[in-house]
Amino acid sequence: MTNTEALQTARARNMDLIEISPNSKPPVCKIADYGKYNYEKQKKEKAAKKHQHVMHIKEIRFNPNTDTHDIDFKTKHLRQFLLEGHKVKAFVMFKGRMITHPEIGRALMEDIVEKLNDIGKLEAPPKMEGKQLYAYFLPDKNKIQIYKDHLEKEKGGNKKSVANTEVSENTEEEATPNIISEENKPEENKDA
Repeated sequence: MTNTEALQTARARNMDLIEISPNSKPPVCKIADYGKYNYEKQKKEKAAKKHQHVMHIKEIRFNPNTDTHDIDFKTKHLRQFLLEGHKVKAFVMFKGRMITHPEIGRALMEDIVEKLNDIGKLEAPPKMEGKQLYAYFLPDKNKIQIYKDHLEKEKGGNKKSVANTEVSENTEEEATPNIISEENKPEENKDA
């Protein structure tokens, strides 16, 4: 159908000629109400946006002289962010003359990488930029699923062991009932 024929058909129906795919050969057009078409298009885009997962970058800062407890605490937060599906930036900030010993910061960063290796993957090797040594971690869905399955097994194992101990305690009580006979009868108060 030629352009003029398509325009005449659209006007006869009191509608618009909408070009759907301009890059294809021949271009694809549709006869429809443009306002309604535009509204439905926006509605589809909004619905697609609603179901989209947005990945935020979470940052945690370390110092080369950060204590081991603080490192564990901050690493626990990094793990939590990765489990939630966020991208994580861990960086070691060198202050003053700390920059003269970058090997301390590198050792700290290697420790952090090692602790997060079971649930995340390193986007690129740790990089030194100015007075910061930083590394980006991405959540690895496969590793996270394995980690969660392992946690569920541990919880399931603990519940089974608790149930087993309760059953064994009950069987012991049933196996050795308290029998009171004349021989092992507790002495009553003789003063009365």
